[in-house]
Amino acid sequence: MSTTASDNATDVLRVEHLSKSYGAVTALTDINLRLGKGEVLGLIGDNGAGKSTLLKILCGFQPPTSGSIFLEGREVQLKSVNHARSLGIDAVYQDLAMVNQLTVCENMFLNREKIRWPLLSTRTMRREAQKRLDEMGVRVPDVNARVAKLSGGQRQAVAVARSVFSDPKILLLDEPLAAMGVKEGTIILDLVQKLKQRGDVSIIIIAHNYGQVLDVCDRVNMIQGGQITLDKRADETSAQELTDLVVAEYRRAMEERQQQSA
Repeated sequence: MSTTASDNATDVLRVEHLSKSYGAVTALTDINLRLGKGEVLGLIGDNGAGKSTLLKILCGFQPPTSGSIFLEGREVQLKSVNHARSLGIDAVYQDLAMVNQLTVCENMFLNREKIRWPLLSTRTMRREAQKRLDEMGVRVPDVNARVAKLSGGQRQAVAVARSVFSDPKILLLDEPLAAMGVKEGTIILDLVQKLKQRGDVSIIIIAHNYGQVLDVCDRVNMIQGGQITLDKRADETSAQELTDLVVAEYRRAMEERQQQSA
């Protein structure tokens, strides 16, 4: 495995020998991963490689079968999604977990509403939602617009903005560019770049488009067979190298299948 030099003192997140099994099925075998402060890490690999499983463990949704997770040098056991959030880890998934019938503002403040007893502080929430979106460069027609009326890129951007609203140390993005055209994908890539420039949040992003990964990420990890087989700076690899690795894995799998059926 190709690796880069690591300075543990600057790592906001470190994973050591993480595994995950579902009965007889093993999703992750021996994951070793690190994430630097303010770094954007691209996590790539074929379908079923274990990328989403790893993110579900890191956000507290599932426990690992074995292994250790360290946040800023301190070992932690993530008991739930809420526990992970309390420690500064938040995630945005493909389904966004947004309520389409609510407005942008209502989604931004979902489960964290501001109340001026006995009423909601609607005007304050609208003002703060607009301010946060403006600061992040997220453009929507109106914070009073229903999320269902937004484009896919706008909805994803609002979902990311909502997570950033809670000031996480680590943001996990699971396929934020899935099923998006170039124009919509650019909205999300620009947003990640803005967060990267702020330097106060570290990001792990799962994506299939290697060109987009290399454009926005500082470093790339590839998962194959439940392990990280490549760890390189984005400027030290290429879309061609990453493609060749996946093709080689596919050919090995085909050869093994042919040998088993012979």
